[in-house]
Amino acid sequence: MDRLDTLRVFLRVAELGSFTRAADSLGLPKASVSQAISRLEAELGTQLLHRTTRRVHLTADGAQLQQRAHDLLDDMDEVQNLFRRQPSELSGRLRVDMPGSMARNVVIPQLPAFLALHPGLEIELSATDQRVDVVREGFDCVLRVGTLDDSSLVARLLGHMRIVNVASPGYLVAHGVPRVLADLDRHALVHYVGTLGQRSPGFEYFDGQHYRNWPMQGALTVNSADGYSAAALAGLGIIQVPEMGAREALRSGTLVEVLPDCVAEPMPVSLVYAQRRHLPRRVDAFMTWLAGLLATEMQRQP
Repeated sequence: MDRLDTLRVFLRVAELGSFTRAADSLGLPKASVSQAISRLEAELGTQLLHRTTRRVHLTADGAQLQQRAHDLLDDMDEVQNLFRRQPSELSGRLRVDMPGSMARNVVIPQLPAFLALHPGLEIELSATDQRVDVVREGFDCVLRVGTLDDSSLVARLLGHMRIVNVASPGYLVAHGVPRVLADLDRHALVHYVGTLGQRSPGFEYFDGQHYRNWPMQGALTVNSADGYSAAALAGLGIIQVPEMGAREALRSGTLVEVLPDCVAEPMPVSLVYAQRRHLPRRVDAFMTWLAGLLATEMQRQP
């Protein structure tokens, strides 16, 4: 096993947090994986992984090597394919993450066309509402909706998504249609939080100068976009969602917009990726395609 293969083994162990799972995914004996990591640690003169009975974790030196190893292997992939393919052709594997609703409604339906243009690419797509660790989990790029909080990443703002207030027809028949903010005191809000146990700020609106929150009752709190939409469809209350995600339901009439003049602040949409000397062409090409795909959905000015 050469040094590049050893680095690939190290990255897979770091990614999966397990020697056994890494060995299975690579088609290697567990002993070979363990020996490769031990040799790498001996050559570098440092411990790269903390081993426990349940999981393997990166040390501080291991985390530093992880990013350098990604950069090195990306560069080697570029070099190896430099003369094998036409310069315009892309190859290799992309690991990306984005919200589930964005993947389901916007990106995946258009993905066949992108892959048809670049048949040498393989894409690992994570679609989750939870924030992933871009560096530790080895993501090439991540599409994030909302405020960014990690200044160590490179961020490319794509625009802002308009937010709409919606509820099911059945809910509105039972509780009436709110016409002004004060009417919300007689309504229920489906509360959305990033982590269960957090307190929902309430119904967000613009007062002409600032965005504020109107406290509202509501029996249900969720922490996923799918659960949020499903709760509205079930008649459990009003929700505030990106228009992009509610468009089909609004067209079909299964959701109805309310209080169109009292909407929440548009949500920023950004592409983020780790700092690196050279961004692989396949990553740059995918991000350019994704930005173009979302361009018509974005409000350039919030």
